[in-house]
Amino acid sequence: MPDIVALPSDYGPWLAELKTRIHAAQQRAARSVNSELVLLYWQIGRGILERQGREGWGAKVIERLAQDLRNAFPAMKGFSRANLLYMRAFAEAWPDAQIVQQAVGPPTTSKVVRPV
Repeated sequence: MPDIVALPSDYGPWLAELKTRIHAAQQRAARSVNSELVLLYWQIGRGILERQGREGWGAKVIERLAQDLRNAFPAMKGFSRANLLYMRAFAEAWPDAQIVQQAVGPPTTSKVVRPV
C-alpha cells in the first residue's frame, strides 16, 4: 500500500468547489431531461388526438401504439395504455404547443454560489 501523502492546503476548498459544480451540472441535466420528456409526452398525446380524429375512437389507436412502443423500447417504462391516455389528456388540456414549450422552457442556468 502506498504511503499517504500530505494534501496541499488548497485541496479541500478545490474538492468542495468541484463537488458543487458536479451537483449543479447534475441538476441542470435532470431539468433538461424533464423538459424534453414533458414535450415528448405532449407530442405523443397530440399525435394520438390527431390520429383518433382521423381514424375514429374505435380504431384502437392507443392500444396498438402502446403495444408497438413497448415492443420497440422494451427497457423503457411509461408507454402503457394508461400512460398514453394521460399523454392524450395532457395534449387535450393544453392544445397550444407554445404554452407547453413555455412551461418546460429552456433549462435555467444555475449560478454556483461558493461558500465563504
